Amino acid sequence: MISITEVSDVDDNVVAAFERLIPQLSKSNPPPPKAELQAIADSEASTLLVATDGDDGDKIVGSLTLAMFRIPTGLRAWIEDVVVDEAARGKGVGRALNDAALEHAKTAGARTVDLTSRPSREAANRLYQRIGFEQRDTNVYRYKFDA
Repeated sequence: MISITEVSDVDDNVVAAFERLIPQLSKSNPPPPKAELQAIADSEASTLLVATDGDDGDKIVGSLTLAMFRIPTGLRAWIEDVVVDEAARGKGVGRALNDAALEHAKTAGARTVDLTSRPSREAANRLYQRIGFEQRDTNVYRYKFDA
């Protein structure tokens, strides 16, 4: 059984889960250390959600970060860094994480929730469409700072 919880106190189990999950999401970014994970959990602008599998000893099998911030046109909500352990894919983990994030954003007063997903992540894109996300006709720009 999959359950979703909000991380408030980062322990060694959470750190180990991110050390396993982040490389499955990004080859170019290292897993965050404990202090960075705690800063995310402590921030009023972010909610760190994890999915645990009760059938697998409450192992953390996925995570999602919901970022929310106020701007003059309202409360913005973004889903970021969704990752489901390869061994747990197809079990509803991604759906459960997204449903929990959407409910959290709605309760907080957000009118919309945005996310981006690379086209190569075909299964993730199908999931987002099944949930009800609509592809927007927009350009996404990125400015990179020199390292």
